[in-house]
This record gives sequence, C-alpha cells and structure tokens, in this order.
Amino acid sequence: MGNTHGGGGGGRDRGADRQTETETKQSAVMSSHSPPASKGNDSKRFKRDGRSTEGSSRVIHIYRLPSGVTEREVLSLALPFGKVSNLLFLKEKNQAFMEMNTEEAANTMVSYYTCVTPELHGQPVHIQLSCYKELKVRRSRSKEGLPAESSDQAGNVGSASAAAAVDTGRVVARRTPVLRILVENCFCLVTLEVLHRLFSRFGTVLKIITYIKNNRFQVLLQYADPLSAQRAKLFLDGQNIYDACCTLRITFSGFTNLTVKYNNDKSRDYTRPDLPSGNSQALLAQNRATALGAPVAISASSCAMAVAAAAAAGAESQVITSGSPALANAVLLVANLNPEKVTPQSLFILFGAYGNVQRVKILYKKKENALVQMANGSQAELALRHLNGHKLHGKSLCIVLSKHQSVKLPREGKEDQDLTKDYVNSPLHRFRKPGSKNFQNIFPPTATLHLSNLPTSVLEEDLKKLFSSGGGSVKAFKFFPKDHKMALIRMGSVEEAIQALVELHGYALGQSNHLRVSFSRITI
Repeated sequence: MGNTHGGGGGGRDRGADRQTETETKQSAVMSSHSPPASKGNDSKRFKRDGRSTEGSSRVIHIYRLPSGVTEREVLSLALPFGKVSNLLFLKEKNQAFMEMNTEEAANTMVSYYTCVTPELHGQPVHIQLSCYKELKVRRSRSKEGLPAESSDQAGNVGSASAAAAVDTGRVVARRTPVLRILVENCFCLVTLEVLHRLFSRFGTVLKIITYIKNNRFQVLLQYADPLSAQRAKLFLDGQNIYDACCTLRITFSGFTNLTVKYNNDKSRDYTRPDLPSGNSQALLAQNRATALGAPVAISASSCAMAVAAAAAAGAESQVITSGSPALANAVLLVANLNPEKVTPQSLFILFGAYGNVQRVKILYKKKENALVQMANGSQAELALRHLNGHKLHGKSLCIVLSKHQSVKLPREGKEDQDLTKDYVNSPLHRFRKPGSKNFQNIFPPTATLHLSNLPTSVLEEDLKKLFSSGGGSVKAFKFFPKDHKMALIRMGSVEEAIQALVELHGYALGQSNHLRVSFSRITI
C-alpha cells in the first residue's frame, strides 16, 4: 500500500496529537471570517463544549500551521467538503479548530486529508477530528493585557453569533450564477481547462466564455446556482492563478444566463457536448438591455510565458494547494465512498462511462477512499467534472485529481489483492475504437438511461422488472420506434439511475447480448 498511496497526516503519534489539542488554552481569540481584529473589549473568548473522546464530531483540529497563514487559507481547506459554521484561529499556537455544518462533512474532510497531506505556504498541515463536539463562544469582559476569565467565572455560554460564524453558504444578495472575471498581469496562458478546474472547486461550472476587451483578458463563467458563484467570489477574488501573475478580479455579472454557440478553446458549454467547434465566438444571451460588447478571439501572443505545468501554491495562491497534480494526470482520488458496498467493479463501471478505466484500487486501511486510473488526463477530467458530488450507494462522491501518476498492483498474496483490479483488457470498455460514436454520447448523470444491444425478443415488462429489482422505481420506458435494440428508461432519481447503471451495464440478456447502459441527454 505504501508504494501506491502517499502518506497523509497520520505519521505522528495520535496520542501526542490529542495531547497537543488538550493543552490548547480554553480561552482564546475567536475569529470571524474577516481578518483577525486586535485584542480588546470586543474580542471573543472560546469555550469547547460537549467534550468527548468517542464517536463522530463536527469539530476538526488543524495544527502545525505555518507562520503567516491567514484565516482565508485555513478556510480554503474545507471548501470542497461543505459549510463551515465556526472557526477558532489560534495564530500564536499555529493551530485552528473548525466546526463543520455536519458530522459527515467533517468525517469526509478528515478522511480525505488522511490520504492527501494538505499544504499551506509550502508546508504540510496536519488535520484530525477533535474530541470536542462543538465550538461555543462568549464575550470577554477582560481588558487587553489582563488574564481571561476562567471557565467557572463564565456566565451563560451561547452559540456563536451570526457575526462570529463562518458560513460559506450565505444567501447571495444578487441572485445570479454568472461571474465576470478580469485576469490582471496575464503573463501565463490561462486556458478553459485551467479556469474550469479552478472554479469547479466551488460548484458545478456550466459555461465559460473568454474574450478580450480593452486589451484585457476577461471571462464570463456560469455556475449551476448563485451560492457557488458567491463562494468562488469570496475565496478567489484577488488571488493569483500562478505565482505572482494572473490575478483574479471577480464581480457578479448582470447576466443570469449565457448562451454558447461553439465548444472550442474560447468558449465551452459543459451541458452541451454536442455543440460544433466553429470559429465564431460565443453569443451572449442577455436578460437585460445592456451588453458587455462583442467578445473576440484570444491570441497566444497575449501571454508572455508558456503555460505552467500545474497550479502554483503558497501565499500567492491561497486556494490551489501545493503539489497539485498536472492537468495531464490520469489518476483520480475518490473519497466518501460507502466502504460496505463499494467494489472495484462498481467504480470501474461508473467511471467507465467517461473513459477507459485502467486500474482501480480501494485503500486497504481506508476503504472509503479509492484510486481510479483512467486512460489519460482528459478522461480523468471528464469523469471528475461529471461525477463529483453525485451519490453512489447513498454517499456523495468527493473526487479530486490524485498526486499519483499511476496505480500499482499489489504483490501476489497480499491482503489487499482483491481491492486492486486491473481492467486494461476488459471487454466492457466503451471507447476502445478510435472515432467511436460513443465519444459523442458522453453526458452527466441523469435519471434517464439509454439502453442498447437489446435482443429483439426482450419485452418492456422484462426490462422494467430488471431495473426495479435493485430497489429503484421505473417511471417511464420507451423503445426506439425504428430499432427495438435500443430503449430509454427513466428511473425515480439520478441516484437510482447511477445505481442501475453500475449494477446492470454488461448484464447478460442472452448468450450473445450483453446490455449496454449509459446516461441519456434525452428525457421521457
């Protein structure tokens, strides 16, 4: 296992970790989302409530923080996993306590960072679940320089006020999912892939349009919802994509929807992979009278340096962590799996809808995590884009590019041998033939599934019974009018459709007919 998967934050004795946490003062400055305020009468004192050493907790202990780290950087560690309801930043002790909105989010975050060591300012940061159930704060009556009140002198201790809470899911005042992004000091090439990868950390990116106006590189980017746009603006505004260049200036756009006519290197509609790659630039659909001006093509000469191999880290880029893998990496780390139900085969089938899966490895000591190696980096990006956040076996998948370049097979006789599978020569690959039509039929998970390779003798009722046998419900079914070898079937939910695809793709309907199941862009 050690040869395949890099070490996490668990190299230190956990008993010592707990001692470090326990020895932290119970009275410390409680910071809000804004930069740390000076000490004084308005400072807040912290009380850890509901101490327990058993079971789950919403509170995460982050320690060995490098000097100079900011609250925004600490908060950025939690962005892919959910909302942060409270943050205690102990800057002088190089520690922080972070309370997530749910125990599931806290467990997922700790599980992920156990496998992938987070870094801030180029230094590893250590993360573990706290033995405290929640964070509570009270206002201190002590003046600056005087000792804090002891816990037995405290009055009523209430939950943190709204001002003290850090909630990355606050309501957006302007209900628009579209951001206008100005890239300053653009000395490196900023591609659609770079933008999509960066902004996808905050939500589902639907459309991107890039253009030059007044000799400045600008972007219009549409999320699936306004909250994602708010989070991205909150944490990326003012940050650099690369070291010391490509600074992001982000505002909310006046548009609520973008219309993209072509999928090329200047614009992309990720909900419409069937769009042509014409040379004309994208058209903007406005919901108001004003316009931003006609976008024009981006010339490679507008950048003075070659594109960086990977997103840079440290103080200049507070959200992209150090050691981020190159865009060409074909290995994905999949976290928050259901350890009781997930198998290498189920991951092979699901991720195989977006490319040819080469190998799958479920981690022996952390079975809620797995490595999936695709045929190339493009297929890995495609699978990440479409599957991240969707549910498999009742658990929402958390997918990121792994730092590993390949998945190694275990030596024969090892305990984890059954958890690692090689699928290079599998007959179930969908994209074996170059130029196959399957490349034109790759869609995000939907409740409607496309069935093919059906025997002519199969009946509608037989297929309905088969697809409902796993516990899902069939809402609609329709054979193709001119070809009964294909059909559409709509399940009760997207989650049910994902489960049906995993269980029934490749199912034998006869001696020579193995069922082919894929997601459909057509609904019935």
